[in-house]
Amino acid sequence: MTSTAEPAAVQPRKSKAGLGRFVRWGLGLLLPLVVAVGWEAAVRLHWSDGRLVPPPSVIVATFMALAKTGELQRHVLVTTGRVAVGFGLGVIAGTMVGALAGYSSLTRRLIDPTMQALRAIPSIAWVPLFVLWFGIFEGSKITLIAVGVFFPVYLGVMGAVLSVDRKIVEVGRAFRLSGFQMVRRILLPAVLPHYVIALRSGLGLGWMFVVAAELLGASEGLGYLLVDGQQLGKPSQIVAAIVAFAIIGKITDWIIVLMSAPFLRWEDRAPGSMEA
Repeated sequence: MTSTAEPAAVQPRKSKAGLGRFVRWGLGLLLPLVVAVGWEAAVRLHWSDGRLVPPPSVIVATFMALAKTGELQRHVLVTTGRVAVGFGLGVIAGTMVGALAGYSSLTRRLIDPTMQALRAIPSIAWVPLFVLWFGIFEGSKITLIAVGVFFPVYLGVMGAVLSVDRKIVEVGRAFRLSGFQMVRRILLPAVLPHYVIALRSGLGLGWMFVVAAELLGASEGLGYLLVDGQQLGKPSQIVAAIVAFAIIGKITDWIIVLMSAPFLRWEDRAPGSMEA
């Protein structure tokens, strides 16, 4: 009977890897914790009145008050849903157009100059047009988010396809790989690392564009909390909404990294270089 137990030497290595991952997470939290503690101390020592930039204790109290009434959960779910739908649409369109432009030089010459010009348009400039086309309802907000996600994904995919080493492709042809095998064994491994970075960039822009979408004509969402806090003179609510954006944005970015990690295990990279 064969034993499935792991060798004794493997377990210490796993425990050390887990400890190292925990230390890296702790280092990532060190800077915001230091800033938070420093600002709290500055307010309590009366170096600042904390009126315009509330201390962490006031922000936490605001979070608790919003969560108690259910407002925080509702606004977070609405904003996250908008970003999820817009991100999905932007990724699909950006992947298809980027792959086509990277594969076909004719298509690239036809559409890339226009895409680069459209990419330079500020996000807020799209708002009046989309409101005119789709009204102030969900369609305009989701379309704006999809536009923000589209361009980094398009650029990432097109650049990844163009950067595939021709020598590797020739090796695949020399081994007489079929079209499917060529894509699975050569093109996908070469494109996927760049694609993951493009997805992360697109997600970041998606969260930026949802703020522009919700600042105008929204009655729900974290962007609405920002406007409501400004109009009512509640800086703690404004900062709480900003912190919520930061936390949710980091969590969603970590999800992309976590989901892509099994597909990138073959990469020879520095330890922790792709960790969230």
